[in-house]
Amino acid sequence: MIDCGVFYNALIQREVDFFTGVPDSLLKNFCAYVTEHSDFDRHIIAANEGGAIALACGYHLTTGRAGLVYMQNSGQGNAVNPLVSLADPEVYSIPMILLIGWRGEPGKHDEPQHIKQGRITLGLLEALEMPYKVLPDNNEEAITCLGEIIDVLKDRNGPVGLIVRKDTFGPCQVQNRGDSQLELERRTAIKVVIDSIDESDIVVSTTGKISRELYAYRDSIGGSHNGDFLNVGSMGHCSQIALGIAISRPDKQVYCFDGDGAVIMHMGAMAIIGSRRTKNLKHIVFNNGCHDSVGGQPTCGFAISITDVAKACGYTLVMRARTENEISEKMKIMKQTDGPAMLEVIVKKGARENLARPKSAPKENKAKFMEFLNR
Repeated sequence: MIDCGVFYNALIQREVDFFTGVPDSLLKNFCAYVTEHSDFDRHIIAANEGGAIALACGYHLTTGRAGLVYMQNSGQGNAVNPLVSLADPEVYSIPMILLIGWRGEPGKHDEPQHIKQGRITLGLLEALEMPYKVLPDNNEEAITCLGEIIDVLKDRNGPVGLIVRKDTFGPCQVQNRGDSQLELERRTAIKVVIDSIDESDIVVSTTGKISRELYAYRDSIGGSHNGDFLNVGSMGHCSQIALGIAISRPDKQVYCFDGDGAVIMHMGAMAIIGSRRTKNLKHIVFNNGCHDSVGGQPTCGFAISITDVAKACGYTLVMRARTENEISEKMKIMKQTDGPAMLEVIVKKGARENLARPKSAPKENKAKFMEFLNR
């Protein structure tokens, strides 16, 4: 494995000292090291990968230096437009290193939502005409590889890629910050919300731990999963899926289970929800101030007011809860109020060990969900 400190210092020595991106489970150790050792203005955890590309462009325009943008390969889609229409050598010619976690690498076991993305990861870079290298998993070879890709970057004066396989970086933990006083666990909050809604209601849950904890609770009580759409991929789009369902089925109460990182990634979705005035859409945001599913890197979820944003976007009701009793009381209000309505639930970071994943394949989930909707 690569020592995170060795790789970080090698970047600094080569004048790559600006870091931005969206955390990834394969990069979590390196991202943790960057969080612990970079100056505040030299590391920005971006809302989405396209925004990270733009941040690196802004840094280059003022310093002449290349930044490093980290992402999971699922974020390549968010990054394509600014890579092609902004950073490309045929446009503004802005150098940067893309450090990309290779989920779904062919021949490696992974979850269904990562398989296709893993298979096309290198092909996407080739379609973008972007030079890349797969980062070796030992210090000496990794530093050599880094030097070679930086030489390409300088010659090309545009983006280049470093692909990171599973277990490439050695361990490093990000320190806990800001949530030591929080007691409510997200899985408990999900339980209280589920216990407050009706069996005929629809739940659309976001990618990551939220969908897994929802699935685990249904399993623990012998409940049906058929009314739950588990959005295992496409981070940040859960609320728009829920809106599409709510508009098409005004007779159903539709609950969107969202996370702070996902909401922030595509915050414009709240403007669309508010402008539509969809009465049967209820937006539940479980905010723990971090990207919990990919290593616990912080979001700005505790630094902003998500409920104020929702209110400004036209939500008819916005509330916040910090305890089980508050969730129960505010769910009663939400059920009786026309939406779009939001309940932000403040929870502590972390999840139980060995949290199970859904046993059913996404296509099976879809089929049973559509059957539930149409029966």
